[in-house]
Amino acid sequence: MITASAVKELRERTGAGMMDCKNALVKADGDMEKAIDNLRKSGIAKAEKKSGRSANDGLIMPYIHPGSKLGVMVEVNCETDFVARTEKFQTFAKDIAMHIAASNPLAVNREDIDNSIVEKEKEIFAEQAKLSGKPDHILEKIATGRMEKYFGENALMEQTFVKDSDKTIKDVVTDAISSFGENISIARFSRFELGETVANSESQES
Repeated sequence: MITASAVKELRERTGAGMMDCKNALVKADGDMEKAIDNLRKSGIAKAEKKSGRSANDGLIMPYIHPGSKLGVMVEVNCETDFVARTEKFQTFAKDIAMHIAASNPLAVNREDIDNSIVEKEKEIFAEQAKLSGKPDHILEKIATGRMEKYFGENALMEQTFVKDSDKTIKDVVTDAISSFGENISIARFSRFELGETVANSESQES
């Protein structure tokens, strides 16, 4: 038997609707962790369907780090003003801004990183691979692996979320799409650090 308290706990932990939580618990035979997993899988499927829809509303979220020497402004888009005005959406946008402040990404997506920077990094990694003394047939594999790591560290959507090391920012956005029932996207951001050049980044999907 699925209790109301179990449904409530699952709802609090995932943000999913009451009936979705109840159905997930039934499917998981009352196993809370398995139910969370089921909700996440169904949420990703729903999110993929919504990701192609236009997200023309949203908000600009500012974040100033304590000490006032580091700040971020990020544009987070959704489909309706109704969602944009909710406290939950604003908290989500603030989390993204705080992440940008902490992780200093170069761009929203890997495709948005300046091509000259990418080519320079490729040359460096290729040279490092040669110097490793490894056989020629795996040098390209080594260089490619290092480029993937570079993108994971510098493209916002591929970075590990500072508040949950088990998720990337893409995972966080996917969860938000599922939770809000609308397409959600990060359009652009600016990161200001005292004494440094302003880092501006805009997604090519905008």
